[in-house]
Amino acid sequence: MARDPYDVIGVARSASADEIKKAFRKKAKQLHPDANANDPKAQDRFAELNNAYELLSDADKRKSFDRGEIDAEGKPRFTGFEGFSRGRPGAGPQAGPSGETIFESFSFGPDGFRRSTNRPGGGQAGPPPMDDFFDILSGMTGGRAGRAGPDPFEPGPPPRAGGEDITLTIKVPFLDAARGSTQRVVLPTGEAVDVKVPPGTREGHRMRLRGKGKPGSLGRPQGDAYVVVSVEPHSAFKAEGRNLTLDLPVALDEAILGGKVRAPTLDGEVELTLPAMTSSGKTFRLRGKGLPVEGNPGDLYVTVRIVLPEASPDLEGFARVLKDRRKTNPREGL
Repeated sequence: MARDPYDVIGVARSASADEIKKAFRKKAKQLHPDANANDPKAQDRFAELNNAYELLSDADKRKSFDRGEIDAEGKPRFTGFEGFSRGRPGAGPQAGPSGETIFESFSFGPDGFRRSTNRPGGGQAGPPPMDDFFDILSGMTGGRAGRAGPDPFEPGPPPRAGGEDITLTIKVPFLDAARGSTQRVVLPTGEAVDVKVPPGTREGHRMRLRGKGKPGSLGRPQGDAYVVVSVEPHSAFKAEGRNLTLDLPVALDEAILGGKVRAPTLDGEVELTLPAMTSSGKTFRLRGKGLPVEGNPGDLYVTVRIVLPEASPDLEGFARVLKDRRKTNPREGL
């Protein structure tokens, strides 16, 4: 049985949607299989976390779970018989001719199924019609019971509401996740499915493939397959939420004299104007050049990193002159 999703994510039942999202993201980084390569149970824990967030991030599912209508797997809870109305299982108590409440129950005796009616004034109804009996079996087994065939009371596995869900993790190159792409996923059955990765996809993003999970019993529908995206790191770009960061190598003369330098973005190169005497570590903000999450892109933060040549006698001589003339200490005040 699946654990309580609130316990899995580590939040109280009164937690807001934002609190649940923050707790999920924090735990997803801790439990991601790539960060726990030597733990054989890491994949299961990560899948459990994703399933818990899938339920609690859906407002309707969360309300249904809090009311006890569905379990931690999102499947309807079976609470037993809640009363029968005449000829319709599960309809609850009826109102009698004078407005009184009539409860009907069924029992099995030497003469087969009998229906008794609890009336305020006393008295019982006779045995139910056979159609009522078969309707009851239909409610218990999920389908119309026939008059012939196996004994419906023969012990057997309990019916499932549906097939079991499965979770798969796919690795997606950084630029494919950032720009959007189509990725091929091979299911445990060997079936290959193409899934669309939307632009701005970030680590831990989940996609649902309906009916691609394990098959259900007794003709029930198949479960679903959940595809979790693991974004591969990039040599230059790093994601921070919907924003991107980039370290831009700059030559010493470019930093001293200033000028235009070209910087890469997701959409191609752009020209960045450096002021004269730009120090290493200075950061420039390029608006709208971050991840295009849901059509609302973040920003790109470009940080200057001055790169010195491996060998330059002229530069070494210039540096000695600067050393002799320098009157300030760049580390003063640290």
